[in-house]
Amino acid sequence: MTKMAGGQCVYIPLRPPTDAGQLHSSGDWRLDPAELEAKITKRTKAFVLNTPNNPLGKVFSKEELEEIANICVKYDILCFSDEVYEWLVYDGQQHIRIANLPGMWERTITVGSAGKTFSATGWKVGWAFGPDHLLKHLRIIHQNSVYHCATGAQEAVAQGFQKELERLGQPDCYFIQLRNELQKKRDRLYRCLTEVGMKPVLSQGSYFMIADISCFKAEVPPPPDNTLPYDNYFVKWMMKNKQLAAIPMSAFYSIPHKTQFENYIRFCFVKEDATLDAAEKILQKWSTVSSGKKEL
Repeated sequence: MTKMAGGQCVYIPLRPPTDAGQLHSSGDWRLDPAELEAKITKRTKAFVLNTPNNPLGKVFSKEELEEIANICVKYDILCFSDEVYEWLVYDGQQHIRIANLPGMWERTITVGSAGKTFSATGWKVGWAFGPDHLLKHLRIIHQNSVYHCATGAQEAVAQGFQKELERLGQPDCYFIQLRNELQKKRDRLYRCLTEVGMKPVLSQGSYFMIADISCFKAEVPPPPDNTLPYDNYFVKWMMKNKQLAAIPMSAFYSIPHKTQFENYIRFCFVKEDATLDAAEKILQKWSTVSSGKKEL
């Protein structure tokens, strides 16, 4: 949409730790503030933030957000903060809104999603909040882009929030129960991927977990013609030969950065238990076959 409006996108990837081969958390992947600041010019208008992050599952810490906020204030840059996974944070992590930091409310539009908050992605109901001097422009665009709303879904979202805010922080609160349930699913997938030989990156939040597949290059060699990034080729091979689906990480990156992350694929752990059961059986069988090859 930025390109269609005549804008230019500047991409800065989150980068993994340098000690390759070790198992890590998504929190270990970092945005380099020096790299960010170096990309800013007099034409820079806005910064787009996503926390908890898709596809990595990183939850930005307060210190990291403060670094970004300081740069936004210094250069008078707007911030679009995508926080649709705000309730899906694990291991005691805390979601922090960048709009709450000094100097950021007046320059931030925060985006939320009922589809993610209430596990109803088909509803397509979301919201944006921020200062009126920014939202008045957003309302104009929205009015001329969307001509009807799913009123029933909007009413359901309003009722859901009204009920859950009354018991917020209590054990029977939906947001707490959802987080606890999904953390168990995340831990299960992490264990299964580790057993098969992948190196998953433990996600701090969201629906997703990425895994390093570089150790499979002996079992699944890259295509000789190198027409596809390795993660794309591996995912197609895995679906055909193992009946297991994932998303290649390179699909999330701009052309200059695709090859830097082609050894990772993204799994979704927010699935019915029956689906996770089937995936676990595939991974266990795969692990047994791989172990047999190593012994031979």
